Amino acid sequence: MNLNSLFKTATEKKASDLHIIVGRPPILRIDGELKIMKDLEEITREKAKEMIFSILTERQKAKFIDERELDLSYEIPKFSRYRVNIHWEKDNIGLVARVISNKVPAMEDLGLPPIANEMIERTSGLLLVTGPTGCGKSTTLAAMVEKINSLRFANIITLEDPIEYIHTPNKSIIKQRQLGNDMLSFDAALRHVLRQDPNVIMVGEVRDLETMSATITLAETGHLVLATLHTHNASQTIDRIIDVFPPHQQAQVRLQLSISLNGIISQQLLPKIGGGRIAAREILINTPAVANIIRENKIPQIKSVIQTSAEEGMFSMEQHIKDLLERNQIEETTALAYINNLQ
Repeated sequence: MNLNSLFKTATEKKASDLHIIVGRPPILRIDGELKIMKDLEEITREKAKEMIFSILTERQKAKFIDERELDLSYEIPKFSRYRVNIHWEKDNIGLVARVISNKVPAMEDLGLPPIANEMIERTSGLLLVTGPTGCGKSTTLAAMVEKINSLRFANIITLEDPIEYIHTPNKSIIKQRQLGNDMLSFDAALRHVLRQDPNVIMVGEVRDLETMSATITLAETGHLVLATLHTHNASQTIDRIIDVFPPHQQAQVRLQLSISLNGIISQQLLPKIGGGRIAAREILINTPAVANIIRENKIPQIKSVIQTSAEEGMFSMEQHIKDLLERNQIEETTALAYINNLQ
């Protein structure tokens, strides 16, 4: 048993994640469910260290021992890529690897609605993809970047931790920068990115006030900015952005956001009939009515605007879940469980 063979097994079984835990056999997450690989033996402390250290450079080993955490991307050439987190638990080494396809999926393959194409055709503004961990935010952003790459001449700069999908330049120039190797922080990279003549900037995750502030400013200054947040719906996303800032800055941020925001795509993955998972989404477009709601800090009204603006391309998470149910994509029990969680 070695790590490369486990990575390959995870890919072949269409798992989303592989877990290495001392005292347990390897564990896969398939269609959202954890599955123990019962045909394999429990992993000892020594075996875990041997397997995990086998994929690290000397520099990475030193960093991991010093910082007790390490994120990296790992590739098996001509097979697949993996986003890897290595950590300590109970003084043992553990690993979680997210499986990433070598092929960047198309937006259509992900079930993104036609309005999403219009959102990325804009040459400036902020487009946010939000949702819980493991809901496919990075995959959605990668599909959007690839679509832009195929449509127009642009200089696309991605800031990632770590780099997941590898893009091959088509019509666009694409520069992919990885935290730790190519930049020291998202904030620092964003401060200098204007000197790199960008048209499109993709921020893998907005984590703090400085990154948020820089992201909004870039969207205001004639750049299309794509970014992710760990929020569950459009209203919560806007509240989260504003609440990050000190109270004396919040009125100004609401004004900036009302001008620079293109839209928000919130998503989560639901079990699909016949196996696999399917994305349920909520779409918010920054219409004049929405911009006015943001400026006047009447965020709770956004939900009703989404529900009554189908002609603009908007729909709520609840509406989309009901649509998936009507199209026999998900079970009724699944629909009810997820809709109840929205309340």
